[in-house]
Amino acid sequence: MDRRAFLRKPASALAAPAAAVPTQPAFGTAPPTGSGDETVSRYANTRLPTEPRSTAGLGPYTGPWGYAQAAHLLRRTLFGPTRPEILAAAGQSLTQVLNTLLTAPTAPAPPLNVSATDTSVPLGQTWVTQAFDQNFEGVRRASLRAWWLGRLLGQGPSLVEKMTLFWHNHFVVELGDINDARYGYQYCALLRRHALGNIQRLAEDVTVNPAMLRYLNGNQSTATAPNENYGRELLELFTVGKGPQIGPGNYTTYTEDDVQAAARVLTGWRDNATTQAGYFTASRHDTTTKTFSSAFQNATISNQTDQEYKALIALVLRQQETARFLCRKLYRWFVYYVIDATTETQVIEPMAQLLLQSNYEVAPVLRALLSSQHFFDSVNMGCLIKSPLDFTVGTARQLQVAFPPATNPTAQYAMWNYLNGVTNVQQQLLGDPPNVAGWPAYWQTPQFYEMWINAVTLPRRNQLTDLLISNNGYTTGGVTIRIDPVALVLTLPAATAADPNLLIAELARLLTPIQLTPTQLTYLNDTLLPGLPDFEWTIEWNEYLAAPTNAAKRAAVQTKLQSLLRTLMGLAEYHLS
Repeated sequence: MDRRAFLRKPASALAAPAAAVPTQPAFGTAPPTGSGDETVSRYANTRLPTEPRSTAGLGPYTGPWGYAQAAHLLRRTLFGPTRPEILAAAGQSLTQVLNTLLTAPTAPAPPLNVSATDTSVPLGQTWVTQAFDQNFEGVRRASLRAWWLGRLLGQGPSLVEKMTLFWHNHFVVELGDINDARYGYQYCALLRRHALGNIQRLAEDVTVNPAMLRYLNGNQSTATAPNENYGRELLELFTVGKGPQIGPGNYTTYTEDDVQAAARVLTGWRDNATTQAGYFTASRHDTTTKTFSSAFQNATISNQTDQEYKALIALVLRQQETARFLCRKLYRWFVYYVIDATTETQVIEPMAQLLLQSNYEVAPVLRALLSSQHFFDSVNMGCLIKSPLDFTVGTARQLQVAFPPATNPTAQYAMWNYLNGVTNVQQQLLGDPPNVAGWPAYWQTPQFYEMWINAVTLPRRNQLTDLLISNNGYTTGGVTIRIDPVALVLTLPAATAADPNLLIAELARLLTPIQLTPTQLTYLNDTLLPGLPDFEWTIEWNEYLAAPTNAAKRAAVQTKLQSLLRTLMGLAEYHLS
């Protein structure tokens, strides 16, 4: 696979018709790729917006704290915060909420075998320590993707899952390319372990991780034939980034000579399929002294055998531009894609200095950003288009879709696998960014997040929500998932559930980050009660409460709630965070 195809200008956007939400493929079969799908809407930006944005800086936020602010924080740090999670956060202080978000939970148990195809272990037990077998690779990889999706659905009030995905989009590995699900699991575990920790330790560990060694050909790099793939991506995409170009292949931040020097530093590493670890072979290592350009202060790295790669990581992380590059990526992940001169000065630069002062501990930087005046500025609320994972997982979580329990792992993984297929046709497959640069929505200027919405993906989003709110829902293996609107409304305060306008307002503030207009609220009222006065809802709801087992009375309120939620999820605001 050409992992650097992103450097070439994309073909003209296609306007292919949207396919239906996919049915469940056989477990272990790769979800449909959506080849030929439109990836850039014809209505997307052709230039970056020039309108002035926030002048707020990284100073601590001291404004009001309540439901709206808590919801904004959790929408950006979790995948679809639920109403109880938002209410709990609103009842605490901002500091208390951030303390919880920045606390890593216990590492999850590994993925399980849920396919009779994999005879290496019994159903319901893990395969991650078994020997590699190409015959089992498909179902193991499906198990890994499903397990990962399950971690997003079952996330606690911690930033770990959002940051694990951030690092996956940064230190990219494509599970389909490395062709060893066990390596993929070790890679996922590494990202999760360091998600809120030290970036230097993460960069060191991922450099000699077997999945990365295989993905970027580090396992083939020898003194006589240094492979430049990882050295190039380390500089261009993982650390210092491209500065202004000063010559063919040369930038203010690194040169072609630096790429070659980095490649020589990294020679000698291989991957061991038995131990599932990277290991060093001294006879394959370049022992000469490596000299870097003036971009790195003409530094030299002498032979340090199996510790030499750490010297390279330390060198590139000493560069202030590395800290700025990383902070810009964090900003675009959590806040917005436009970084104007004011934001660069008042937000990115102080973030970068804090990152350097904290020796690349990421938690202090996240705390500063997520508790800043800038983060809570009104212009930064509801301005981010949800990724397919945010949209799909958020729909399931916020609308309380019930999934099979852990006691039925085969059914549980099948549903998680289905959601991976759904996000894939929305152009985001967990575990497989399209290339080494990650998903274009986080780097492709000037479209950025707008790439998530196009003539192919928008109908697929709507098809998913329409399916889940329908009576049938989605069924596989005799198990069904669906949105139960009656059960959802029963979790609301009694007075809110019985009043149509309070009910609509409560659902709207959960599902949309922007306050709806009076006209929109009136339209939603007409959807719930077409041509009927408000008191009709109160009567029907109370009649249902008085006889909850009466099928006709339940159907009367359920049909109305389904129409309301279908319309709410069809609003443009529902796609924002």
